[in-house]
Amino acid sequence: MTSADELRPIDGLRLSDEYRAALRPGEAVEVENGKLHRFPRFFFEVPSWEEAHSLRVATHFNLAELMTVDSREADLLLHTFPHYVPCAILALARYLEDFRREVDAPVFISANGGYRSPAHQTNKAPCLHSWGTAADIYRVGDIYLDDEKSITRYGRIAASLGAEVFVRSYEPGDDHLQVDLGYLTLVPRECSEL
Repeated sequence: MTSADELRPIDGLRLSDEYRAALRPGEAVEVENGKLHRFPRFFFEVPSWEEAHSLRVATHFNLAELMTVDSREADLLLHTFPHYVPCAILALARYLEDFRREVDAPVFISANGGYRSPAHQTNKAPCLHSWGTAADIYRVGDIYLDDEKSITRYGRIAASLGAEVFVRSYEPGDDHLQVDLGYLTLVPRECSEL
């Protein structure tokens, strides 16, 4: 196992045209209620799936758990390495670790339930998953979060982690608990915004 200290930060504006078109680093976008935010500009480079599985971003979470996507992801970002994930994914991992400690059980993230790029086909509009700050939790220990009672119960626990944690309320048909940290971006110390 390797640690998050070994992640290599990259300025997304220095990536190839092909990657920039898919990741849209630093691009201003309109989100809900007409508010403007910028997509993440700084990413960690992930050289392979093997490394994503071996890289611990928190005590009980490896990076692969927070970046598993299905075939609706842009082909370049699904099949080609390196992959790039927003640096703020480390903050999400920290909150998920805190959540795991509070529930005292393993926490399972859905496919497409962690980071997915702005090019992912399920993103009809910019969503917090593209910032690497949202997670869809489908199971806690042996309990599947697929009903109002379980989603509400674990949602309260997630919300208790801090005022910055937003928990989406249960809606009929939900099969996961969605938590997010908002439009958080992270600039690594070794990077410059100029």
